[in-house]
Amino acid sequence: MNFFRCLSLLVVIALVNGTIAEKANSSGGMVWATARDEAELVEDSGLVIGEQDQIDGGFSSLDGMLHWAIGHSDPATLKEAAKDAQKMSMDELQKRQVELKELVEKLNMPSDAKLMQIAVSDLNNASLSLEDRHRALHELLILVEPIDNANDLSKSGGLKVVAGELNHSDSEVRKLAAWVLGKASQNNPFVQAQVLELGALTTLIKMVNSSSTEEAVKALFAVSALVRNNVAGQDMFYASRGYIMLQDVMSNGSLDIKLRRKAVFLVGDLAEFQLQNTDQKAELPIFSDRLFLKSVVDLILVLDLDLQEKALTAINTLLQLKSIEPLILRDFCGLQGALERMKLQLEESMADEDRRDYAADVESLRGEVELIFRKKLGLL
Repeated sequence: MNFFRCLSLLVVIALVNGTIAEKANSSGGMVWATARDEAELVEDSGLVIGEQDQIDGGFSSLDGMLHWAIGHSDPATLKEAAKDAQKMSMDELQKRQVELKELVEKLNMPSDAKLMQIAVSDLNNASLSLEDRHRALHELLILVEPIDNANDLSKSGGLKVVAGELNHSDSEVRKLAAWVLGKASQNNPFVQAQVLELGALTTLIKMVNSSSTEEAVKALFAVSALVRNNVAGQDMFYASRGYIMLQDVMSNGSLDIKLRRKAVFLVGDLAEFQLQNTDQKAELPIFSDRLFLKSVVDLILVLDLDLQEKALTAINTLLQLKSIEPLILRDFCGLQGALERMKLQLEESMADEDRRDYAADVESLRGEVELIFRKKLGLL
């Protein structure tokens, strides 16, 4: 059995064992549970890493080793290993956990910090092949998931190297670089500040216009991660006319639906932040811009329940802002008529058994928005 096959099996065993232990404690009996796929093994396992699991090898903990192993294992091999693990008894699983620790100690595998250092060093190599450049960025994508790793990458200057890849001639490299920056910046003010200081936000906003859908989607993901709950990021976003980018994406029916969903979701997020931060001097002018508001309203008639739900959620929040003029929403944006036509669309969707429940939820939200809008108009 080669190293990765063995390591993958031990990883899955350890995770399934953690699941069994947690389920057994809560239910009084043994309950088998396995993750749906390799990306969810850690999240769905219920594995708890305590002080007794700390090891003295290259990784600071078993948890760090598991993250590394899952990211470097073949998905098909992991699924096969999971099936093998299901056949084992509790005693066998616990025995294999001990073997896992011993294996890590013998191999003395590199720490996350070392792996990030290697990946960044590779990216700094101008003669690195395109395939290896992709590999280095993929490794960073996995490694920056824990917030401490993301902070370490920032402190070591790695973020600057990754940000430089946004200007690479290869679309896949640009996509992966944007993805890494977005992942590292999520709910992390320290990394957000560092990436903003590097001036990456302006580049990412431009990348949303890429002809590559995946590049555009990952760029918008990174933009959202940088501005979410971050005043400095939002100021820079507005100064760079990022709202024009959002308006263009929402108004362009030829773009991939994923991109339009992300765009209107960000609008709702920005409006919610504005609503929750009443200490700011004034509401931003984009929330009273007629063309911008119309680009949001028009989305509720696009035949995609997920997009319609996100658009309604954004409108629901926008209606609560003081700067919103209900007459503009009715006369220029056509919100009243759009809500009425949407009701008919949803009734058709609810006739479809496969979409009935989701359509009913969206209809409930539509009714809520209509009620708030009518109150704004003084009709109630």
